[in-house]
Amino acid sequence: MVRKPVVSSISNGGYLQGNVRGRLPSLGGREPPPGQEKVVLKKKITLLRGTSIIVGTIIGAGIFISPKGVLQNTGSVGLSLVVWTACGILSLFGALSYAELGTSIKKSGGHYTYILEVFGPLPAFVRVWVELLIIRPAATAVISLAFGRYILEPFFIQCEIPELAIKLTTAVGITVVMVLNSMSVSWSARIQIFLTFCKLTAILIIIVPGMMQLIKGQTQYFKDAFSGRDASIMGLPLAFYYGMYAYAGWFYLNFVTEEVENPEKTIPLAICISMAIVTTGYVLTNVAYFTTISAEELLLSKAVAVTFSERLLGNFSLAVPIFVALSCFGSMNGGVFAVSRLFYVASREGHLPEILSMIHIRKHTPLPAVIVLHPLTMIMLFSGDLYSLLNFLSFARWLFIGLAVAGLIYLRYKRPDMHRPFKVPIFIPTLFSLTCLFVVALSLYSDPFSTGIGFIITLTGVPAYYLFIIWDKKPKWFRRMSDYI
Repeated sequence: MVRKPVVSSISNGGYLQGNVRGRLPSLGGREPPPGQEKVVLKKKITLLRGTSIIVGTIIGAGIFISPKGVLQNTGSVGLSLVVWTACGILSLFGALSYAELGTSIKKSGGHYTYILEVFGPLPAFVRVWVELLIIRPAATAVISLAFGRYILEPFFIQCEIPELAIKLTTAVGITVVMVLNSMSVSWSARIQIFLTFCKLTAILIIIVPGMMQLIKGQTQYFKDAFSGRDASIMGLPLAFYYGMYAYAGWFYLNFVTEEVENPEKTIPLAICISMAIVTTGYVLTNVAYFTTISAEELLLSKAVAVTFSERLLGNFSLAVPIFVALSCFGSMNGGVFAVSRLFYVASREGHLPEILSMIHIRKHTPLPAVIVLHPLTMIMLFSGDLYSLLNFLSFARWLFIGLAVAGLIYLRYKRPDMHRPFKVPIFIPTLFSLTCLFVVALSLYSDPFSTGIGFIITLTGVPAYYLFIIWDKKPKWFRRMSDYI
């Protein structure tokens, strides 16, 4: 499946090997033939496109359908709004830490690249191993299933949607996303901008009537906002866990650093603008819900935005499932766009099959790194319980993000003279790293069985690393197989 880092070579087909550790590809140790241009991913991510990647990937279906995890574990309207705001600020701290990492280490790959730079190849390989085999295919399948369900809902108003129809529609949606990201960076970025505006329009459709309700004096559900069921010792941490999960996605721009125009300015600006938009949108959307829906009704609703719109917008509520579907499609597109670069970089470093670091000569897309996700996601789509898999491995995400941000603190002291165009106060990465550690510890405490299984799955990356990367004396048949898997 993988190989030791090697000097890359130019293929005879329509693809060209990307750089290995920043060097030009070579042919048997020679320079490329005269006239042979270096093929790289083009810098096409502007500030607007970068902002749309972050906003469009963070905002999925959750805020429209079921933003109840925070409320359920806080016990009151007021405290739930405080937690939503606090999680937005904590996520901003993580995003600012990544802004410093992204402007100091100007390589794509996000978590993987930063862990590789600071902690070495083994933890970096384990990170990409779990991401490729389980986390990304399962996460893409889950958000795609939401797309399939809500795009069909207007056609099945009076009856239940057949499960097979949902999965077939989902499969079509996944295929469209993969083809789009394979064919053109510009078009996938343009569509991401359009879908992001659709998401923000959907949020405004909820916020504006909600604010009008407030102006009319509809504040009955805000009276004694902090009264109700007291948050338990475990409830409040779980509320933060759900809130932090809702904001996840702020790190995706760092996956495509090498394609960002003027990254020293664009990355910090895009991150700050995006987090301000998302945090404001999330808090105001929840405020709008509570102008019309009580806390008890919100917890019982299967689709909060639908319940809200039915009460205030009448027949226009039929448009809500379409907006939710578009929101899911935007998350699918942004996730595939970003994570394919992670696989591309990991292959370039010798941690994944060589073919995944090939770039299409004319389209300038990492086509193999995009396509590899398609069969893996389809397997997840038609297999067992996706949600259990994600629960098993949710702790791994926070563990590796926390490691990456802790790496920033390490670099501050180990490499004080490193060029840092953007620098955050040291308390920001420290507080965020502690938050990630807290989330991991909470996972272990609240659900030791699922977390234990996830931990075991993650640890399979260790023997895989020694088998595929370190072991030099592989049999010929094994080498041939690992080159093509």
